[in-house]
Amino acid sequence: MKTSKEKIWANKADKIEKSLKEIDSDLADIISNFVYEDVFARAGLDYKTKELLAIAHLVNIGSKNELKTHIYGAINCGASVGEIKETIIHAAMFIGFPKALSAMQVLKEIIDKKKPESS
Repeated sequence: MKTSKEKIWANKADKIEKSLKEIDSDLADIISNFVYEDVFARAGLDYKTKELLAIAHLVNIGSKNELKTHIYGAINCGASVGEIKETIIHAAMFIGFPKALSAMQVLKEIIDKKKPESS
């Protein structure tokens, strides 16, 4: 059975874990153990819903790096680009359009990165 981190981070799990530990190993352990193995692992909501909620909250606080991680996480957990876009649009009426526009830019960068390059 996959851990929460493996479900959300997929093939980037080792890279993200290493990046967190390089910033601060104690905080990385707290994030890994509490956030992913206690809170995210709870029953009651599926992982896609949890990731869409994470996106809405990260849009609110304006945390672009973590937003990018959780947009990829939502996709890894089965969310469509359309569902992510609607999450950002819905959040806009509560948190403001500047933050939503910033989040849409992050989503656009991810979508553009995933598109095959044309010759």
